[in-house]
Amino acid sequence: MTAPNPKQWHVGLVGYGEVGRILAEDLRKQDVSVTAYDLKLRSDQTGGALRDHAGAHGVKLVSSHADLAAQSDFIVSAVTASQAVPVAQACAPTVKSGAWFLDFNSASPGAKQRAAALIDGKGGRYVEGAVMTSIPPYRIKVPLLLGGAGAGELAPLLIELGFDAKKASDRLGVASAVKMCRSVMIKGLEAMVIESFTTARAYGVEDAVLASLKETFPGIDWEKQGAYFFQRVIEHGRRRSEEVREVAETVREIGLTPWSAQGTAERQAFVADLADEGVFGARGTAEFARSPNWRTEADRILASFKQKNNEKKSD
Repeated sequence: MTAPNPKQWHVGLVGYGEVGRILAEDLRKQDVSVTAYDLKLRSDQTGGALRDHAGAHGVKLVSSHADLAAQSDFIVSAVTASQAVPVAQACAPTVKSGAWFLDFNSASPGAKQRAAALIDGKGGRYVEGAVMTSIPPYRIKVPLLLGGAGAGELAPLLIELGFDAKKASDRLGVASAVKMCRSVMIKGLEAMVIESFTTARAYGVEDAVLASLKETFPGIDWEKQGAYFFQRVIEHGRRRSEEVREVAETVREIGLTPWSAQGTAERQAFVADLADEGVFGARGTAEFARSPNWRTEADRILASFKQKNNEKKSD
């Protein structure tokens, strides 16, 4: 039976990426028991860094979703959007009766409903969580909307753990719809800025473009915002592209063709592909996605085009 005091819970984190590690650090500062599982733990390339982090913060690592679910009073699923339903499916067979399952993933309302059926069907208590802005600046206190039958009961328990959580609706899918509709704008703006600024840089008109934007939107520092958007997409474009595919599915579920969301997903994936190719430097180095000037990153994108064109001519 789940303990009434949330600080006595055994918390299980599925996904030990940026989000999982931040939550682990903030929970462990409160002496909350934390267990984690991530597919990347199997990788020789990335698993070592994850194990080092877990060891430094007193986080117990397990070898499967089933092991994690079997010992957790409260599970947080924080993986890529495409894995939201598969994670619920993997955890469901061993989920403890009455254990909470908080789906942190940026998935469509339909995906959240499918995941809920899996967890609730095995005696768990599924609640959707919609993270409403970037997590790193806020950490565990990132604004979080909850949805589902247990949202009202879970919200004050999460607040005790340090979360900034509030119930959006008893109806599953409402919180994720808010998140997805917001992402049409936010992720779309990221993609548009990268496309606009890189093209402007290629034509040598970036200063005129930024001056015009400043005149139209005087409240935005476009130099600073541009650098931030480039960095976030370069670092997290793969996860973002998957999220925006879920955004597109959310739009599609109401019968509207998601032209904007589909284009955004392609642009995010395009930048992720360049990052994987090493265009922005090696991951894990100070050089990678750390330029305070978006022009540096735009020049790298343009240089990659030139190199590929030269390779085609030489073939």
